[in-house]
Amino acid sequence: MILHTEITGEGHPLVLIHSGGMSGASEYEEQRDFFAAKGFQVIRPDLRGHGKSVGPIEDYFVQCTEDIMDTLEHLDVETCHLAGVSLGGIGALLFAKKYPHKVKTVTFSGVFPEKPEIWEELTQQEAAHHEDLFKREEVIEYMNQLHGENDWRAMLASWHQENFYPFEETGAVEELSIPAMCLVGGESSLEFEAAGCYRKRNEAIQISVIPFAGHLVHRDQPRLYSETLYVFLQQHQ
Repeated sequence: MILHTEITGEGHPLVLIHSGGMSGASEYEEQRDFFAAKGFQVIRPDLRGHGKSVGPIEDYFVQCTEDIMDTLEHLDVETCHLAGVSLGGIGALLFAKKYPHKVKTVTFSGVFPEKPEIWEELTQQEAAHHEDLFKREEVIEYMNQLHGENDWRAMLASWHQENFYPFEETGAVEELSIPAMCLVGGESSLEFEAAGCYRKRNEAIQISVIPFAGHLVHRDQPRLYSETLYVFLQQHQ
């Protein structure tokens, strides 16, 4: 499936993959401008079920990986830098593992290599938060406009199903050989621990902690995120 994409700038491709519930056009705006000015072609796809990429959401991450490949081939992208956060971070990491020949570097944020002990509690909290969102007309109007023909309610609900999160895949990084960086917000203790776990499993994975940032580090500290990512990319340009 070819994903709808927003493309800005010219140069070596940098693919930025949005978090769950958002879209390519609604995230990474600061990074789009920053990297386009630095001579990159910034590609921001809508993952399936998001924005203008309409498609079934079963076997989500298996499909997601193939969607990214289909899209890169459609755009004639031979190799790219790849970065993603949360849902998009999972997609970026799994794609880099399966198709390393397409990826010069991979950067991921908000991803766990193993299930935290309080995972069920976190999932319940997220589900309750989503239920609250469904009661707010301004949120419903925004999501309807953002996701068009997609059933965003069903998409959000699918995240709470057992075994949705592919811990076996996100944790298996020992053989990851391409340059990789885990960017983590310093205010998220669980993700800070997750970053340390990634480094233990593969010492080649670079770890960067962004202060005064939480799960969505690229939103909380957009300038620091951009500058840190840029330094990393420059090492492998």
